[in-house]
Amino acid sequence: MKYIQIAIDGPAGAGKSTIAKLVAEKLNFTYIDTGAMYRAITLKAIESKIDLEDESKFDFIYTTTFEFKNTHLFMDGVDISERIRNHDVSNNVSLVSSYFSVRKELVKIQQEMAKHDSIVMDGRDIGYIVLPKANYKFFLTASIDERANRRQLDNEKRGLKSNLDLLKTEIARRDHFDTTREHSPLKAADDAVIIDTSHLTIEEVVSSITLRIREEEFYGV
Repeated sequence: MKYIQIAIDGPAGAGKSTIAKLVAEKLNFTYIDTGAMYRAITLKAIESKIDLEDESKFDFIYTTTFEFKNTHLFMDGVDISERIRNHDVSNNVSLVSSYFSVRKELVKIQQEMAKHDSIVMDGRDIGYIVLPKANYKFFLTASIDERANRRQLDNEKRGLKSNLDLLKTEIARRDHFDTTREHSPLKAADDAVIIDTSHLTIEEVVSSITLRIREEEFYGV
């Protein structure tokens, strides 16, 4: 049976998780949010009160289990989908995801997940590290102002107050960290389709991606 792999990469706030989830839903594919997995490891480290700046303390990753059920992430059998979105996790996930040992283990898990079903996987290095042979690759981007506005709206939906200027600063800081880290920096794969979502609706981006895939898969365009 032929399984199809769709890789969607992009910086924080570009809309990749929302869009990847909807693309998977429309195509009836499995959705894998790799960013949530890095957030989960960060959450576990914070709650275990380990030193986040000591990579050697993250050996717990080798006994940690992950499972996606209907877009919810379960770590060690517990649904942590909401807890991984808190402010402490957001502020520390870039550091944790920069560790080679963490990335190596999670990439191995993600690649194994992709072997058993048609999937839509989103993250920051999917198209050139995790799934370099993916059938379709997309890189979503947007201006910092637009991404900060989206993050503020997301926070409001969760009942959280946030300062827009502070969000812009945090997003710019994370962009710098993610694009300059030594291991698997954020970048578009050479063969990825780049989509600027700044002035597009979610529906427009989802339609653009699904139309391209359906045309090529079903009509051989």
